[in-house]
Amino acid sequence: MATHFTLSLSPSKPFKNSTFFTKNPSLHFKKPLSITSFQSPPAAAAAAAVQTFWQWLSDQDVVSAKTPARPGLVPQGLGLVAQRDISRNEVVLEIPKKLWINPDVVAASEIGNVCGGVKPWVSVALFLIREKLKEDSTWRPYLDVLPESTNSTIFWSEEELAELQGTQLLSTTLGVKSYLQREFLKVEEEILGPHKQLFPSPVTLDDFSWAFGILRSRSFSRLRGQNLVLIPLADLVNHSPDITIEDGVYEIKGAGLFSRDLIFSLRSPISLKAGEQVLIQYNLNMSNAELAVDYGFIEAKSDRNMYTLTLQISESDPFFGDKLDIAETNGLGEIADFDIVLGNPLPPTLLPYLRLVALGGTDSFLLESIFRNTIWGHLELPVSRANEELICRVVRDACKSALSGYHTTIEEVIFHPSR
Repeated sequence: MATHFTLSLSPSKPFKNSTFFTKNPSLHFKKPLSITSFQSPPAAAAAAAVQTFWQWLSDQDVVSAKTPARPGLVPQGLGLVAQRDISRNEVVLEIPKKLWINPDVVAASEIGNVCGGVKPWVSVALFLIREKLKEDSTWRPYLDVLPESTNSTIFWSEEELAELQGTQLLSTTLGVKSYLQREFLKVEEEILGPHKQLFPSPVTLDDFSWAFGILRSRSFSRLRGQNLVLIPLADLVNHSPDITIEDGVYEIKGAGLFSRDLIFSLRSPISLKAGEQVLIQYNLNMSNAELAVDYGFIEAKSDRNMYTLTLQISESDPFFGDKLDIAETNGLGEIADFDIVLGNPLPPTLLPYLRLVALGGTDSFLLESIFRNTIWGHLELPVSRANEELICRVVRDACKSALSGYHTTIEEVIFHPSR
């Protein structure tokens, strides 16, 4: 029987280079993962920077005394605070396109000509770094309210990361750091080295990581025609696990009936009293591990504690082409990730896909073209005892392998919680 497939079990989706809580009782962090926007500067310095930032926005005719919310010091660091009572779905902020930072802004800048061939996020990262290094940058008031680092695990020390041993969060974090190093080396070779005159000071990997962290934690997505954009002021809005409304909270719309300009509009998903913080839901579908990587916090919700089963049809499988065709016909691919949550039903396509990748021997007759339109229905039930035993054995072994990476066993944590 053929066993040509790859399987891994992990607590989070693997980091993909192309993309850009009941707290688990087995996790005892020395560095707490709490909902926070950034590592805050001293209050006096932060207050002064916020005042300068607000004046800059006023000079740009973006805000006024009537603006419903303005920046303020909050438990998370900086946030948006209601200046008066705000109704549910009321517009809180409107930020015109002239204050957005996106690849179009980079293309029109002095480094636009040398950034044409790089990934969009890399070009925006270089733009942020360059503007931060320039003392006379027109973006200085905005840059001065940005954090020096986020609480993302990519900024954790080696000692802190050691507490994550055995988890996919650790391997994902290390994967992100490795990816950043590779991208930085390419940027050094292709842009920074040949065009030193464009940057007022040498750019380091720490600079590059800072810009990456800013983009991962503050950029908006799912906007009309905008896949990567920073919106000054709007990006101060913090996350609340109690808000379960995600869609319709922000949008891009026209500035007026006869205007071709665009405006970013942010609404409050709940009613607020004056002095309360404007909060939104960042992403309902992210796991705690993904939240930790992007934002540096986790939630006390059990459905955020996802474990991801990753399956892959091996290219060495003699039936690779047939299996891939069947998988793609049913909305999957050569590699498929399945999020598993304790107490919830398994993803409906998990077992059919498992049976497909394990299919071989006398069961391979199901791969013939005559069964192509009906095979998925067959795979929703056990194909044969041998096939079912194989997938059970492989999943069991993968679980044992994943658990072996932890410092302690489940029993040791339960009976010796101080260990």
